[in-house]
Amino acid sequence: MSKSTKTVIPTKAGIQKAKGLVPRLRFPEFRDSGQWRETQLGELGEFTGGGTPSKSNDSFWKGSIPWVSSSDISEDSIHEIRISRFITEEALKSSATKLVPKGSVLLVSRVGVGKLAITKSAVCTSQDFTSLTPCNDKLEFLGYLLKANAHALEGLGQGMAIKGFTKEDITKLTVYLPELEEQQKIADCLSSLDALIAAQADKIDALKNHKKGLMQQLFPREGETVPRLRFPEFRGAGAWDIRPLGKVTKNLDSKRIPVTGSARVKGDVPYYGATGIIDYVQDYIFDEDLLCISEDGANLIARNYPIAFSISGKTWVNNHAHVLRFKSMSTQVMVENYLNSISLKDFLTGMAQPKLNRAKLDMIPIPLPGIEEQQKIADCLSFLDALIAAHSEKHEALKTHKNGLMQQLFPIFEGVAE
Repeated sequence: MSKSTKTVIPTKAGIQKAKGLVPRLRFPEFRDSGQWRETQLGELGEFTGGGTPSKSNDSFWKGSIPWVSSSDISEDSIHEIRISRFITEEALKSSATKLVPKGSVLLVSRVGVGKLAITKSAVCTSQDFTSLTPCNDKLEFLGYLLKANAHALEGLGQGMAIKGFTKEDITKLTVYLPELEEQQKIADCLSSLDALIAAQADKIDALKNHKKGLMQQLFPREGETVPRLRFPEFRGAGAWDIRPLGKVTKNLDSKRIPVTGSARVKGDVPYYGATGIIDYVQDYIFDEDLLCISEDGANLIARNYPIAFSISGKTWVNNHAHVLRFKSMSTQVMVENYLNSISLKDFLTGMAQPKLNRAKLDMIPIPLPGIEEQQKIADCLSFLDALIAAHSEKHEALKTHKNGLMQQLFPIFEGVAE
């Protein structure tokens, strides 16, 4: 194939064209270095497949060899692999999984196509991977190059039940590479951004852990009526009052809007359900600051999302969530944080589909001090929440900046019809 400013990439849909062989953004010292060279991914190294040892043989999963599945790969960073399973040498020999050498790009080829990570130690993978071990080109650069063009990998997807690409597909993928020095410069730039993003994520985790630890001190422990930590002006204020939630707040009626029919139409009013905002409607029931609590017992135990969250403005809430109205915002903040800090397992009903019904919710004992101490604690926790939110916004801004930069640092590919 001769070089040109446009070339083709085979995909399931047909072909894709490269829009030029140079990126939009280039470091000054490489602006006169000419076009990036065209090659096929299969020319850059060796590919390794994967497999899953028998899960019915417990002894296979008690070894020291890291085994990676697609769920262990982060969507955000090519450096993050959350390894939690390890297999034995016997499992390696008795299954289709293979040892992927260190210095490889783990490419998810099924169930999450487009996710990838680089590994600097030898690992085994599931059958959902087709991993590349490069010969000469920079490992991190190739990881970022493929991440920037994840849509090209997704375009290779085939199959009915499980979309994915084969080793033959990926080896024929056309890619564009600069010289090694420029590869290293790009990799260093993006790696420094990833390190900044990771550091920001660590700050958020540290703040969340600080808040969690602080709450364990600011609220009385089970069976106690005085917290371990108290603001100086309240240290002689006596015991907290412990009352059932039903005596602390008003539990309002909620309503389910049918999925079908004219009642549920797109509008600008949020409709809250057990898992958060799930749809929009044109009318509303509530128009004040309230607290919404899921009725979904399975998720209350798993805590995949907060069990309580504040809502305001014109709002519908369905009958899979409880809506509470408080006399003061400080009491609402106290209750919300307390409910998110305790186990609700003893208050759930049902076996197959456990739930937190209204009667059980109203029975939960809530410890509360006087209104002035409530306000002091609520202000403290709200300040921490605002700090966490600010750092989270910065984290998202850094990720957005990185994604935009990657689009500039690599040649862009556009899909065209067959």
